[in-house]
Amino acid sequence: MLINRHADTRTQPLLPQSPLLRRDGLAQQQSLRQQRAFCLTVGQLALRSLYRELQLYPKPGLVSPVDSGSHVDMDAVTFMRSLFALRHYFIRITQAGMAGKEFAVLKQLGMDAEQTMLRATAGVNTHRGAIFCLGMLCATAGYCHARRMPLSAAAIRASLLIQWGDGLSRHMQDRAVTSHGTLVAQKYAVSGASEEAALGFPSLFELALPRFLQTLGTGRGYDTAAIDTLFTLMATINDTNLYHRGGPAGADKVKTIARQFLDAGGCATEDWRERAISCHNAFVQDKLSPGGAADLLAATYFMHGLSYLR
Repeated sequence: MLINRHADTRTQPLLPQSPLLRRDGLAQQQSLRQQRAFCLTVGQLALRSLYRELQLYPKPGLVSPVDSGSHVDMDAVTFMRSLFALRHYFIRITQAGMAGKEFAVLKQLGMDAEQTMLRATAGVNTHRGAIFCLGMLCATAGYCHARRMPLSAAAIRASLLIQWGDGLSRHMQDRAVTSHGTLVAQKYAVSGASEEAALGFPSLFELALPRFLQTLGTGRGYDTAAIDTLFTLMATINDTNLYHRGGPAGADKVKTIARQFLDAGGCATEDWRERAISCHNAFVQDKLSPGGAADLLAATYFMHGLSYLR
């Protein structure tokens, strides 16, 4: 029998696909959908955490829907524009973390997000610290999820340091950056956001999150837990935002006032709101704004919400 080697194979009947191959293909598609859904959920959680921080009041010196705090160049509307502009960033950096991308990729995503923020706010820095802090936490959540690791605080912190610790340390040592935070850290020899990240966010995992959970455990509510956490951060961390605005004297004043609030009972007292508003007025008078503490509060919201994801 002669074989026609030039026959059009497109007309030949196709062999039926193996059931095993079909199952593998469907499983892969389902896995991709689940990964995309997880990244979307984490991105939404990051935005919700920033929104909750914005809505909280009273927050001494900080922007809220009630007033602009110590700021004359931004208000709650400015923050909302920034949040809307950043909605894709947190999804993308979660995806990058899921894929185990190197720190340089995460850094570039963050730099691009900063430019997006500045375009949305006409040059006002509303969320630079949060872009870095929450971005790294989103990436680490993606990394853990892709490897079937728990989304616990311990797993997130360990994975952050193992996967990107070296990159964060190099970033910390890079003094070519001329942000206010970096310049302040150099001038006053205090740690900034880069140092905090390179150490695995100790203020978040060892200070803020435990205090948040402690107050929640007393049954006093979500907002009071956040206020207690914010004042705990203000009383403890070296906030480069405060050094930039008020120097060492202003930073020390914030720590002193915050400790007095906590020593008087924090939000466990009936008059806590009046005392917090009094602190707010004092900060506004001296134009002090603890933005670093606010970023870590948003990160606390994020970590608490992340613990409920699977």
